[in-house]
Amino acid sequence: MTSPAPEIPSLLYADIEEDLRATLRGLLADRCAWQDVLARVDTGEPYDEALWKAVAEDLGLAGLLVPEAFGGAGATAREAAVALEELGRSVAPIPFLASAILATTALTACGASDVRDAALGRIAAGTAVGTLAVPATMWPTADFPLSVTGAPSDGGLLLTGAVTSVLAADRADLLVVPVVVDGAPQLALVDGAAPGLTRTRTTTLDATRPVGTLTLDSVPAVVIADAGTAPAALRAALTAGAALLASEQLGVAERALEEAIGYLRTRHQFGRPIGSYQALRHRAADLWSDIAASRATARYAAAALADGSPDTPVAAALAQSYCADVAVHAAEDCVQLHGGIGFTWEHPAHLYVKRAMSSALLLGTADRHRTALAELVNLPPA
Repeated sequence: MTSPAPEIPSLLYADIEEDLRATLRGLLADRCAWQDVLARVDTGEPYDEALWKAVAEDLGLAGLLVPEAFGGAGATAREAAVALEELGRSVAPIPFLASAILATTALTACGASDVRDAALGRIAAGTAVGTLAVPATMWPTADFPLSVTGAPSDGGLLLTGAVTSVLAADRADLLVVPVVVDGAPQLALVDGAAPGLTRTRTTTLDATRPVGTLTLDSVPAVVIADAGTAPAALRAALTAGAALLASEQLGVAERALEEAIGYLRTRHQFGRPIGSYQALRHRAADLWSDIAASRATARYAAAALADGSPDTPVAAALAQSYCADVAVHAAEDCVQLHGGIGFTWEHPAHLYVKRAMSSALLLGTADRHRTALAELVNLPPA
């Protein structure tokens, strides 16, 4: 007797997801127009604290993935993916990926404890920003990091070491730190105000998503995952981050294409809109086709993650293998289809290019994920 075929998850958006999209898009249109983002970049202050308060506290999106028992929404990766699509479209300068996705998923994957539960409650309430203290370029199948070591002290740990290129390193109130104690991997929770912790912001291509270096000198911490659960919890967080980052990349690509099409329709040359020229129409059509495929890939990754599917690692690797390249391609074409104005600082095209190119390095490059995908589906090496 043959076993039934596995159920294929729906890639359509549910009504509640469309409602979430409409609400968040309206807020971002009022509070996060590209002119506002560009003005903030000019000031050198990357975070929009007022916008973060509106998104995290007023809308409650900081706790989307936090279980209801800890004050969160108890939503799934599907809703988080929609939120990331909209935040990507607006290139929103808030630490949503670091706190609401990476830190939250890592904490949720750890065993229950008073310290962990309190941290989830603070993140859900929007009163604390969390981050996962790993290099932003770390991919899900990478080895457990060894850059931070811990020594037992008064029932906790004292952490020593440094971690580079950490998302929201200069903003986080709670740090989930992979640490090695006597050769054993663990996860520890560090308060952002702990003594001995030094943060240094790093200058990067995308000023709307800062990263920085964390230096720890005998910093007090509490163990939240031991050697039995820490590697799996870290991998779960990185896999969720990679899967959902694809939705943000989808949002960037869609917005870049919309900007380009709007320009092709309104810019006239030789008495006709430049969008009427066949070569430009074909480029826009090819982009639309790529983005449609990107949407299906990102939606499948979010659906697999939401359903707890065993195919989640495959879906995440596939999404990053494809969506990262599409976002970069769409953003670059947006610049080129705008002609000379697309290369100016006063036009938003460069914001999409920077977000797309920096995101292509986050949580593993497309090549890293293609290699992982080949291993996951048992393809022989080239």
